[in-house]
Amino acid sequence: MLDKKQKYLQIALNSTLEEAKAIISQIPLDKRIILEAGTPLIKTYGLNAIRMIRNWWEERILGPSFQTQRILQNSTKVFTPYVVADLKCMDRGAREVAIAKAGGASGAVVLGQAPIETINSFIEECEKYGLDSMIDMMNVKYSLEILRQLKKLPNVVILHRGVDEEAFNPESEIPYHEIQRIKENYDILVAIAGGDTIQEVQRAIFNDADIVVVWKSFYQSTAETAKLAEEFLKEIR
Repeated sequence: MLDKKQKYLQIALNSTLEEAKAIISQIPLDKRIILEAGTPLIKTYGLNAIRMIRNWWEERILGPSFQTQRILQNSTKVFTPYVVADLKCMDRGAREVAIAKAGGASGAVVLGQAPIETINSFIEECEKYGLDSMIDMMNVKYSLEILRQLKKLPNVVILHRGVDEEAFNPESEIPYHEIQRIKENYDILVAIAGGDTIQEVQRAIFNDADIVVVWKSFYQSTAETAKLAEEFLKEIR
């Protein structure tokens, strides 16, 4: 489960499994990093996308011999790998949580646009399986209106400017202003998605976001992948 006292960098992997593996092999070993099996990756590879990202990240953290490495749990370099399954669930909440769990996910995403019954079922099932429930509020104008209807709160609310929204509507803005509205009413983590520059990451943290989601810089592995991740992490504090 995520720590409310910690800030996180969430790296969304949206390209291919080959690119995902290459990126995972380069990023820093840092407990503040959350890896995301992005929606395009899950649609392409199914449950295996979640499973392989989990396996590669776990092997990177713990080493190839998990049993031997687990003896070193007190080491500052050893931490529990965290993987989000960005299912963007719109229906069949309980079933999709079961799929995320089977793949080894630590958290899973439901859409705020989904029926309230679906969101309630999704959150309940996440709690049952020990996963963090996350609601993506993309295209939701007032997140509080959704949260107030729920039987139980999610662990994370994602405030999200979509990729197409940004591309075709240059005036669209990342909803930083919603962060404090949510936090004034509920003790839950808030993630910001839709900005990938250092300036946007800085602004998210300045506005008290707990999780900053990036993907463009990590769509393909390059010689700069590790350096980029380190630069982003410097802002996550």
